Amino acid sequence: MRYRVVRLMLFFDLPTLTSNDRRNYRQFRKELIKEGFLMIQESVYVRIVTNKLTAEFMEKRLSSIAPEEGIIQTLIVTEKQYASMKFLAGEQIDDVRNSDDKVVVI
Repeated sequence: MRYRVVRLMLFFDLPTLTSNDRRNYRQFRKELIKEGFLMIQESVYVRIVTNKLTAEFMEKRLSSIAPEEGIIQTLIVTEKQYASMKFLAGEQIDDVRNSDDKVVVI
């Protein structure tokens, strides 16, 4: 079976005004890390998945753990599209987060 590896990018802006909001933020962030997401910027996370169907499944799974308040968005991109991302400021980190080299998904 051939897999077309894609990346699921997740962007969120959650309220942190009250202690309840901050608790929801921390819990959501912990769940993201537990699900295998890597932070590439503050409030921007990415995860490698084996194909688009798996990415859509992960989106549904994330919607079940998402806090009720705030904005959470996802974007599915191919490895090639992800690797063509330009850095307008700052320096690129050369690791699995920013490379389209062959990826082994276990």
